[in-house]
Amino acid sequence: MYAVSEDIALSIPEHGSRSSIDRIQDILSPILWTLGLELVDVVCVGQGSRSVVRVLIDKPGGVTVSDCERAHLAVGPALDVADPFPHTYTLEVSSPGLDRPFKRLQDYQRAVGKRVSVKLKQPRDGQWRIIGELVEADEDLVVLSIASKAATTDTVKLDRHSIAEARLVIEM
Repeated sequence: MYAVSEDIALSIPEHGSRSSIDRIQDILSPILWTLGLELVDVVCVGQGSRSVVRVLIDKPGGVTVSDCERAHLAVGPALDVADPFPHTYTLEVSSPGLDRPFKRLQDYQRAVGKRVSVKLKQPRDGQWRIIGELVEADEDLVVLSIASKAATTDTVKLDRHSIAEARLVIEM
C-alpha cells in the first residue's frame, strides 16, 4: 500500500460521522475521476488533532506512488475549500491493497476470472468459507467455480446478501 501524508487544516466531527464521509466522497469522486482514478473509500479515524482521513484510490492495473501524489495534490486543496471538518487532521491517500474486502459491485466485477475467498454469514453445507474462481457477479448474485476432489468443477451460486466478506486470494 502506498501512502502520502500531509497535515491539512480541516476539522472532523469526532468518530467521522457517515454524513461527513458522504460529503467528502461527493467532493472527491469527480476530482479523482478527472485524474483517471476511482475513489474506493474514505475512512476517518481518531479524534481531535490526531484525526486521520484516509482516501483510498484505485485504477485498472493498480495504483502507483505517483498516482497517490497526484491525488493528494488535487484533493487536499478541495477539502480545504469545502472545509467539512472543525479541526485539523492528517490526510492520507493510498491504494486500498490487493487483499481488501469487496465493498461494491465494481469490486466483484473487477475480480471476475480470479480466485476469491468468500466468508458467509451462515454456513452452507457446513462451510463458512468458500474459495473458487469468480465467474459472474451482479447486484444480487455471485457465481463461483469450485474445483472438487473428483477433478471436476462445481458451480456455486450465492446471494450477495449472504456474503459477510469477499476478497481476492493472493497467491505468491
